[in-house]
Amino acid sequence: MQIDKIAIHNLFGLEGLNIAWYGIIIAAGIVFGVAVAVWQAKKRGYTSELIFDLMILALPLAIVGARVYFVAFEWEYYSQHTDQIVAIWNGGIAIYGAVIGGVLAAFIVSKWRKFPFGRLLDIAGPGLVLGQAIGRWGNFVNQEAFGAAVTDPALQFFPYAVQVQDVFVGGETLNGWFQATFFYESMWDIGVFVLLLFYAKRAKHDGNVFAMYLIGYGIGRFWIEGVRIFTLSAGELPISQILSVALIAIGVLYIVIMRRKNQPNAVYEGRYLPGWLEEHGEEEKAIKKAAKEQRAKRKVEKAGGAGEAKQAADEKTAGGGKAEETEDKEPKKETYKPAEKTEDKK
Repeated sequence: MQIDKIAIHNLFGLEGLNIAWYGIIIAAGIVFGVAVAVWQAKKRGYTSELIFDLMILALPLAIVGARVYFVAFEWEYYSQHTDQIVAIWNGGIAIYGAVIGGVLAAFIVSKWRKFPFGRLLDIAGPGLVLGQAIGRWGNFVNQEAFGAAVTDPALQFFPYAVQVQDVFVGGETLNGWFQATFFYESMWDIGVFVLLLFYAKRAKHDGNVFAMYLIGYGIGRFWIEGVRIFTLSAGELPISQILSVALIAIGVLYIVIMRRKNQPNAVYEGRYLPGWLEEHGEEEKAIKKAAKEQRAKRKVEKAGGAGEAKQAADEKTAGGGKAEETEDKEPKKETYKPAEKTEDKK
């Protein structure tokens, strides 16, 4: 089954300006994921600004992370084709790299806005896995991320298998029916999405929902990577399987530790609470203005101090030069010694 990968050819009549189905599907996954995150934030009593602040940073970091992850584990090729490293439009991104970039963005925002890090990840988790479930359908259009060949005619049907035509993978051109692993993962992700929504009502500690995401997604990805015929590998082991085991362990360990500590969650009082900006907006502006003025004052003082130090150094240098010049011009004093008298002896 041949599928046109381009949804819109020559946009605005410009030759080569095409919109691919893959991009549209990924964009749809992001939109639905953000919508769920906003819904989760409001359920917890926060404004949508929390998610928008996160996404401003998460989107670029996720894209960079997805590309860097892929290039790093395909370095044997990209070290010989360095001009292709940034050519993301030719394909080559990895979801784990995007997740790492998103977590980094959440950490930065939590420190910047003083919002609990684990709670922010909990709010974003369900939307993240839903976006992954939708985004996997881009693999269907691109005819990629499939599993082993299906030779039994009785099993050659979708969604168990998918038919591909003239797909170049691992140095050979493939045709025929192969396991639809992209579909398996999409359905698994939807199951994890439902699990997280259910668990979010019962989780007692910040970060537990995201820890459950690591466990649930990690288990599914470990299984699916064992079925796929082409995946990023380190020796004989797929990288994603290794990382999946690590994420499962981290998730389980976090939940166990938080349960034993049984500490109360941090109380948040800040800009993401409804009405907070109206009540503290002027105060926050005054604080920012004072901080800006203080920085400007320190800058001026620093510049003035540097100028004074330079002037003093110049004066010292000039004074030293004059002293030396005076010393050179001053005539040397000679000590007068009277001539010795010689008596004639008669």
